[in-house]
Amino acid sequence: MERDAAIGRIEEACKQIALQFMKIHPALPGLADEDVQSDCLKSLHAMTTELETIKKKLIRLKGRDDSSEL
Repeated sequence: MERDAAIGRIEEACKQIALQFMKIHPALPGLADEDVQSDCLKSLHAMTTELETIKKKLIRLKGRDDSSEL
């Protein structure tokens, strides 16, 4: 698989993961347990942060110039 295809596949997966995260957040009050809600929100935040790290790395990778010419 070429770099562009790999980047595209990873970006799409990140997008789908983020969409699923957005479905979890509004469902948390239905748990009716403040401690569990709080822990879930903390975990969602941590996972979102890690997902954003992946996306930023891909953006930087796409911006690199692979040519050897100056």
